[in-house]
Amino acid sequence: MRLACPEQRLDGLPISEVTLNLNCRDEMIPILRALQHLYGNAQLRRELLALVGKDINKDTSRKHGRRGLNYWEIAVLAAVRLGCNLDYDKLQDLAENHRRLQQIMGIGDWQAEEVDFDWRRLEDNLVKLRPETLEKINDLVVRAGHILEPQAIESVRGDTFVVETNIHYPTESSLIGDGLRKVVTLAARLAAAQGLPGWRQHEHWLDKIKKQVRDIGRASRAKNQAGKARLRAGYQELLQWSAELLQRGRQLAARVQAPENLSVLDLASGAAAAELLQFADLTAQVCDTARRRVLQGETVPNEQKLFSIYEPHTELIKRGKQPNPTQFGHNTLVIEDAVGFVVAYRVLSKGVLDQDVVVPILRELQDRFGGKIKSASFDRSFHTPQNQQDLANIVQTPCIAAKGQEKGRQQQQEGTVAFRKARQRHPGIESAIGALQAGNGLKRCRDRSEPGYERYVGLGILGRNLQTLGKLLLAQDQADCLAAKSKRKRATG
Repeated sequence: MRLACPEQRLDGLPISEVTLNLNCRDEMIPILRALQHLYGNAQLRRELLALVGKDINKDTSRKHGRRGLNYWEIAVLAAVRLGCNLDYDKLQDLAENHRRLQQIMGIGDWQAEEVDFDWRRLEDNLVKLRPETLEKINDLVVRAGHILEPQAIESVRGDTFVVETNIHYPTESSLIGDGLRKVVTLAARLAAAQGLPGWRQHEHWLDKIKKQVRDIGRASRAKNQAGKARLRAGYQELLQWSAELLQRGRQLAARVQAPENLSVLDLASGAAAAELLQFADLTAQVCDTARRRVLQGETVPNEQKLFSIYEPHTELIKRGKQPNPTQFGHNTLVIEDAVGFVVAYRVLSKGVLDQDVVVPILRELQDRFGGKIKSASFDRSFHTPQNQQDLANIVQTPCIAAKGQEKGRQQQQEGTVAFRKARQRHPGIESAIGALQAGNGLKRCRDRSEPGYERYVGLGILGRNLQTLGKLLLAQDQADCLAAKSKRKRATG
């Protein structure tokens, strides 16, 4: 039976009575204080646990099966993971040894030997949280914060930044090597499991692939004609070798999935065959790009390129900003209110520009907060003449910097006092982005797959919002405590 929240025990304090060290500046303290506040509010607690429970149990009953982690423990660990920018190993260590964290989770003193937070167990539970659920939990945290600071939503500011995917720098030879290594390894395991021949030399093939990719890398560094000739010859051999291995892999998958074998095919082998075909298709796509570019001399658009075999959703983003003018990941829009809550965020799809999303997302935000937003500021990448007109119909003081120095100077001179103040305060959003990247793990996503990427972004935003809420609460508890201190300035006057 999986519990929704911990039961009150004789060997532990109620969660609302757990004392925290207010003179500790670690980011854990405000997060625990915020979680304590959410748990102490019965309405917020019910909403939070209902959201978590819907994802964890889905259509099954929580009254059957093994106990597992309760919903509250999962919520706490999800908040702490990127609130403190931890990997699963460090999260496991804190969950098993951090006494205040255990008390906030409702774990008593007599449960020391029963605590088991293996990192695999943590990952299996946290990956069940959907990005849509995390967005609703973030809304819940923001709502709790606006009870304390009702005027915070009157002024918002937004910008985009790139959350990188966890990939190596992509070259076609290295991507083909990644794909072939995956195809050969999967095929060898599948053939061994089904007792099929043809893959006895898979280790030799893996060594040959590695050597061929390394030779191409060396040839690419030579800028003379001899180097270009070696590069072309290397790609010809690699592509020929790839075609043969991919064909063998597809034949193996087709044999395993043949109708006469379906009755005896186990689920694991069927999934392995489907995965084999998936990686074979991705590798073939990179091979086609390499053939067109290197052998045929064609210029291939970035939209047709694949930048990772393991994270195929990755896109190339040229921002032109130093020290990383080119990044691999996705643009992410964040909108922050006056006290630092991220009230809205969105991972932008491939090809979507900043100027395409600002009006619909701000209109949605204005509707959600009942028309309380008075000022909204964005930088010049969001600017179009139509966006200026549309935003003027949504908020009293729209502030989008015009493109071009002359137009920007004219806009600043002709703008109202409120416009100039909003423009002056807008760079503070860069501080929020820097905090998300440095403190909440949003520099580079460590989770896999596109849903995992969106979930990772949601967890990072949740950690930041809980820190903001916790600092507000700590300032009320003891205004001069170190745990409530922040170097960030409010956007309000």
